Amino acid sequence: MNGSTLHKTAADCAEELPGAQLEHPFGPDWEVFKVRGKVFMLMTEVPGRPVVILKADPGEALALREHNSHITPGYHMNKKHWITLEGGEGVDEELVRELVTDSYRLVVAHLPKAEQPVDPHTYGSGTRAAR
Repeated sequence: MNGSTLHKTAADCAEELPGAQLEHPFGPDWEVFKVRGKVFMLMTEVPGRPVVILKADPGEALALREHNSHITPGYHMNKKHWITLEGGEGVDEELVRELVTDSYRLVVAHLPKAEQPVDPHTYGSGTRAAR
């Protein structure tokens, strides 16, 4: 998947998530997706390369980085809890949608229960492949 397709796929997925909102708090070069005011995805270009920055479970983030050269520590974010994804071989729509949804669920899980737009423990399980 190339960089522009990566951005479109990630944005399309994020826009489908309940309560997700797109903002531009850092200017027009940064697209920031939030749920209930909390960031779960950022998109920008890092010297000409489109990237998607996502929250990830620390253990999963480490495994993802070890097994995919297109996944690196989070750009300008906590390197333990965030990953940067760029286009390339092995990056497909299924992986992008899974990582975006997982990032969203991690953020929703830390919201007060009354503010959670979905149950983060069950949302998306078994339904992603059907979309």
